[in-house]
Amino acid sequence: MAAVTVGARMREATRRIQAKQTGAPFMALLKHSPKPFRLALLACFSLMSASACLAGRPLAVDDANVNDPGAGHVEMFYQRLPGSTQAWTVSPAVGVPDGIELAASFNRDNTADVNTTAIQGKIRLTASQKNGCNFATSFGLSQPNVGGVGLSKFINGLATCNAGERGSFHLNLGVVNPPAGANTGTWGLAFEREFGAVTAHAEFFGQENVSPTAQLGLRTLVTKSLQLDATVGSMQGETLYSVGLKFLF
Repeated sequence: MAAVTVGARMREATRRIQAKQTGAPFMALLKHSPKPFRLALLACFSLMSASACLAGRPLAVDDANVNDPGAGHVEMFYQRLPGSTQAWTVSPAVGVPDGIELAASFNRDNTADVNTTAIQGKIRLTASQKNGCNFATSFGLSQPNVGGVGLSKFINGLATCNAGERGSFHLNLGVVNPPAGANTGTWGLAFEREFGAVTAHAEFFGQENVSPTAQLGLRTLVTKSLQLDATVGSMQGETLYSVGLKFLF
């Protein structure tokens, strides 16, 4: 498909998503889109539906903490996304100077046969609290390897409030700028709590004018350096799920 055609379809898709009066379901738009365009739209969805692009697994809503300097992790996971899309992702992250974390994401959409790369910087603005709240910000870029589709840019404000053994709340508020549309607000709210060796979470996240996603997840450490995790969720009546590994160093 010519680049100008993809660009035109991206502009039309963004207009339809953002216009409340159209009422066009997101799933129908995916179903009737060409494969390369579908991946570009899904890249925008992943940025806009979760207020942070590279949240720590298995959460889609990010926390306001960062890795210690020199410490990091590599996440590997499979996802079933809207439109029955199947995708694999590898995402490394590492703490650099105190309070700063760099991350990347390499996504392979087997359905559309397209790859997407993302990078993110995260800055902790206030110190983490065992009982209390702290704040951070994240920002980054995402690019699918589809001709004529430009960069998506995003920025988020992050808050985490810890209540000791009672669990933690996370709040995300952000803006994403897709390659063919106006800025769109995003949001996310999550709660997680430890139950022995397992940590469970519930989260709710979305963007302007698109139905939100509700999701549940579990994670557990099987060794000091290996985490297993999984999620199941729903968007517009379609079931979404993921399973993954996380290697810590």
